[in-house]
Amino acid sequence: MHVVPGLKVLYFGTPVVLISTRNEDGSANLAPMSSAWWLGQACMLGLGTSSQTTVNLLREGECVLNLPSSAMVDAVDRLALTTGTPEVPEFKAKLRHRYVADKFGLAGLTEQPSELVRAPRVAECPIQLECRLSSSHSLGAAEPLAGAYQVDVLRAHVAEELVIPGTHYVDPLAWDPLIMKFCEFFGGGENLQPSRLAEGWSMPHAARSSA
Repeated sequence: MHVVPGLKVLYFGTPVVLISTRNEDGSANLAPMSSAWWLGQACMLGLGTSSQTTVNLLREGECVLNLPSSAMVDAVDRLALTTGTPEVPEFKAKLRHRYVADKFGLAGLTEQPSELVRAPRVAECPIQLECRLSSSHSLGAAEPLAGAYQVDVLRAHVAEELVIPGTHYVDPLAWDPLIMKFCEFFGGGENLQPSRLAEGWSMPHAARSSA
């Protein structure tokens, strides 16, 4: 039997991506997101229009998509409920977001120079994709809160142990991406740990996850 609950969040499960961009002053910004899908050598990103990542992406026209493994869940969770925007938007303040200038430092991650774009890579991420923005599209109402941004992958960096020897393919048995399902972290099919994001959004299963 099916029910019609009227779902508040359609967040069934996608890989977590750490997007690195350059701020206007040249410093690095780093933001976790999980609204991304790939086709061929392109990727579509779903981002809030007021986020610092979006501002940087539109200004600089480039970014790096860093894909963390499930083992990096602690580092990713430390970035939850933070923003690189000095003046925190009201709706983010209500969700208890706070401004953090040094996102790499907060997460305990390392900046690694890219080869084709200005934005840095995350050294600890086993997959890093240097990208260039190719198009942007508004989503929703006349004053949308989100947009869809297509980026083209210019260069892919993959940890050697993830590549099937003698091929250009990632070994799906070796690659264990960090997955976010309904604001909770999963890896290897298991709920890894309670999520700050789920707490901020008052998701009803937070108590169960932290048991």
